[in-house]
Amino acid sequence: MESNILNSLGLSNIDPGIYVIALLGLVLVLFIISISTAVKLCKLKKRYLRFTAGKDAKSLEKEIGSLFVENEALRDTVDRNKKDIRVLYKRMENAFQKVGVVKYNAFAQMGGELSFSIALLDERNDGFILNSVHGGEGCYTYTKKIKNGKCDLQLGEEEQKALNIAMGV
Repeated sequence: MESNILNSLGLSNIDPGIYVIALLGLVLVLFIISISTAVKLCKLKKRYLRFTAGKDAKSLEKEIGSLFVENEALRDTVDRNKKDIRVLYKRMENAFQKVGVVKYNAFAQMGGELSFSIALLDERNDGFILNSVHGGEGCYTYTKKIKNGKCDLQLGEEEQKALNIAMGV
């Protein structure tokens, strides 16, 4: 078999059967690719039909548009909530969050543990200790300022216990 095209390409020495086998292999590969594409297209069509079931193009467009509007509204709400949380957190830093209470008998003759020490602290362990001593002649109440978990004045045993409870020590 003489061919000017094969001669110009330098392929005139190859058996024509090889050309036929190569072309059949190429056809087979193309057939497999075609089937694979058809299967993918069928799956895509099923997904499309499921997505658009009961809707025309205009109603689907409206629905997608409303989803975008809802999404924007949700973003605005989330942003507001984040700001509110930051404000609340700032306020909570100064609020009393830690409490320690110790009841005790200030005097041996008094019963019922009528005296007490209460430690109230914020996040930074700043606050005060309220101590109330109940005796036969009356009740005396005083406070001691706490800064960073420490007091400038000497603490009594019950006051120190209340402070330790409040600080979780």
